[in-house]
Amino acid sequence: MNCDRFQQSFAVDPAISGKLFDLLEITFPGISSLAECGRKLGASWEAASTPFIRFHEDIAISHVGVVEIPLYIMGKRVTVGGIHAVATRPEFRRKGYYRAVMNEVLEYCDKLYETLVLSTSHPEFYLPFGFRVVEEHIFKVKCSSTGSTDGWRQLDLTANEDLALLHRLLETRVPVSNIVGVVHEKAVFFVNEGSRPLYYAEDLDAIACMEIEDTQLHLFDMVSTQIHPLSEILVRIPQFIEEVAIYFSPELLNADNVQAFPGVIEETVLMVRGKFAAEKEKFMLPRSARC
Repeated sequence: MNCDRFQQSFAVDPAISGKLFDLLEITFPGISSLAECGRKLGASWEAASTPFIRFHEDIAISHVGVVEIPLYIMGKRVTVGGIHAVATRPEFRRKGYYRAVMNEVLEYCDKLYETLVLSTSHPEFYLPFGFRVVEEHIFKVKCSSTGSTDGWRQLDLTANEDLALLHRLLETRVPVSNIVGVVHEKAVFFVNEGSRPLYYAEDLDAIACMEIEDTQLHLFDMVSTQIHPLSEILVRIPQFIEEVAIYFSPELLNADNVQAFPGVIEETVLMVRGKFAAEKEKFMLPRSARC
């Protein structure tokens, strides 16, 4: 029995993709559909992720993936390593396989990146490997807005024109925040946002990752070549909004009376290993860039 075979390239053996997703579906039900969504949109999991897998009799039993995420952190362009899709089959847990794979990942990453990031609801799994929890904030703005125009339309990503528009803006976008913001990244964006509604304002040439719940606007990310004031976002929403919750540092939105509250997104905390210049700042890594 071979318990120690190690694989690090989908290109060398394309068959490992199916074996990997057999494993990942156990820990992350539905992840295969999200990955397929990314492929259809033009950014495949296999092209973006470096897989570290342990096999047992040709079955993937433990995996840690690495993706590159280009960020702006405190105004400086930084490429960080994103740790994602960490999974071990239940019957092989507590046998040292995850630790062995993670040690290989860190040896690989330490040669390439000064910073590693991940988001998780189980920080205790990563503390032994030098990761630390970094506090994040949700930003809230009270308002009384009823927009005068219906300025946002939902993108149809099955339409070639809308898909091309999304690719163009992802390639040319500015960071939504200079404290922590992402640029020129597609694969993680498509997995996180590709199956959610995306809204486009033609006159702003901007895409918003946003949701409205009763009279609260949840703003998760903006994809555009310039960041427009919050007032310009609100005036194009023709319904009453009395509060905006912003899930990134809003310093570029030109909004007044913003309050910051310690918070998490989707019950996950941000963990960091290595340098992180924004550690003492109030920020949130946008949902679109979390892995």
